[in-house]
Amino acid sequence: MQKAVENLIKELNAESLRRRGKERDKKMEKIEGGLARARALIREAVSNGSQQLAVNDADFIPQGEIYRNPYVFHRSYLLMERLFKMFIYEEGEPPLFHYGPCRDIYSLEGILLGLMEKNVRFRTYNPDEAHVYFLPFSVVKILEHLLHPIIRDKAVLERVIGDYVHVISTKYPYWNRSLGADHLMLSCHDWGPRATWYVHQLYFTSIRALCNANTSEFFNPRKDVSFPEINLQTGEIAGVTGGLPPSNRTVLAFFAGGYHGRIRPALFQHWKDKDDDIKVYEKLPDNISYHEMMKKSKYCLCPSGHEVASPRIVEAIYAECVPVLISQDYILPFSDVLDWNSFSVQVSVNELPNLKNILSGISEDRYRGLHNRVKQVQRHFLINDPPKRYDVFHMVVHSIWLRRLNVRIYG
Repeated sequence: MQKAVENLIKELNAESLRRRGKERDKKMEKIEGGLARARALIREAVSNGSQQLAVNDADFIPQGEIYRNPYVFHRSYLLMERLFKMFIYEEGEPPLFHYGPCRDIYSLEGILLGLMEKNVRFRTYNPDEAHVYFLPFSVVKILEHLLHPIIRDKAVLERVIGDYVHVISTKYPYWNRSLGADHLMLSCHDWGPRATWYVHQLYFTSIRALCNANTSEFFNPRKDVSFPEINLQTGEIAGVTGGLPPSNRTVLAFFAGGYHGRIRPALFQHWKDKDDDIKVYEKLPDNISYHEMMKKSKYCLCPSGHEVASPRIVEAIYAECVPVLISQDYILPFSDVLDWNSFSVQVSVNELPNLKNILSGISEDRYRGLHNRVKQVQRHFLINDPPKRYDVFHMVVHSIWLRRLNVRIYG
């Protein structure tokens, strides 16, 4: 009798699992069907351009060289607004989870985490209707609270993140269903890529939104998201944006920053204290304002430091100063949408000795075009709370949406 009851319970459990699995497959098929239609509509925009687009979006600039294809971006963005849903796992307690820094160089990690959790358009509390599942841990806070200052055992990341993935993959069916391909982590810390290594599916399969978007460290632009590093010293951008008109910008090029990394030593070697037109400082004199120098410079030099990302890129855009990008292996933020060549200048390390000739050789007409497009693109890097359409929050979410469109999950 006992054996018969046990067999019956096993059969009922097996049937229950079979039915639940079938139901999940149908829900997944619905999700994938919606994404397939979105892909088709975006491909249609590639072919037909403005002929197929609604023109009643007052927030959108339908023409502009800052975009690779403004019509495709517009179609994709509107589909994201209409369709995209993100489920955020609620497991974990602050400060390691659901919380991050909102000031200084890693500020965007905490700001984005907070905005995602508060958002009512994209966040869903029903995991069966989600396109992406967000793992809300903060690499900055894990290291700040758990990394021993002397021993500096990086395996603390393995213990915390590995345990978290184990918890959600055991409690929910979604991680195992996709091998993590529709799961998202976000980090602006230099060790963001390293933090994912300890869970290989997170490293190789999941969507990783990173400031340190370094292809030499296996950043994969097809599945990973590059988002900008923004140094908010006060937590606000008030007073940082804006600058002098082109005719009043008296400094050709400006940089101030630490002597570290592989690129900056070459910059200092060739230009520190060498030329009045290219002002390069390791430490600014007390009577010179960093942000005021940016606002009156034509070009702002943005060399990589220890890692590829630099907050100076966004600082330059805020100051309406044309960024001069000096980096290697860096996937620029939002580069699947934005044409960085239209509003920045890219200089290789080998070209640094010729930097003044390169910048001086840019005609006044071309410079004014670059300057105008820096002003146009600024909206995509602004932080707003609550968020505004097409700002940095929405651009990051759109990048995540595009990466999810690259994935097809079969159940």
